[in-house]
Amino acid sequence: MRLFLTALLFACFALPASDPPGFHLWTSSELKAFSKSLGPKMDAQKVATQQLGGHNNYTFSVAHREGSGRAELHQTHADIFFVQSGSATLVYGGSMVNPKTTEPHEMRAASITGGIEKKLSAGDVVTIPAKVPHQMKLEPGTEVTYFVVKVVQ
Repeated sequence: MRLFLTALLFACFALPASDPPGFHLWTSSELKAFSKSLGPKMDAQKVATQQLGGHNNYTFSVAHREGSGRAELHQTHADIFFVQSGSATLVYGGSMVNPKTTEPHEMRAASITGGIEKKLSAGDVVTIPAKVPHQMKLEPGTEVTYFVVKVVQ
């Protein structure tokens, strides 16, 4: 009986299991801190990104922009953006102007013609399917920080 009670106590107060593969949590305060930590790391395009990990067919990163980006097209993955702070204009669809393959399944261009423009602000979420050109444009003096999920399709 004593052994049974001891086993029951251990079962009731067992240590929590470790997180399952693919589980990730970034707190609101951690995400807000990225705009400050990435600001000094910007490249010539006025963008800085930090990879945060991934699992199976998706990866996570955070990006901070203080200038417009180049047009992009991903042949094999979708982008999901969660705008954390700031604002930008997303141009999507249309055609890329003089696109260049920059790595396998990736194209870049200076701009998009015939695209649709949508204003993005903090709290907005947008999904961009594979094979859809897209570009983030910023007004001078503005910035945007966004969480990115890339999903292989």
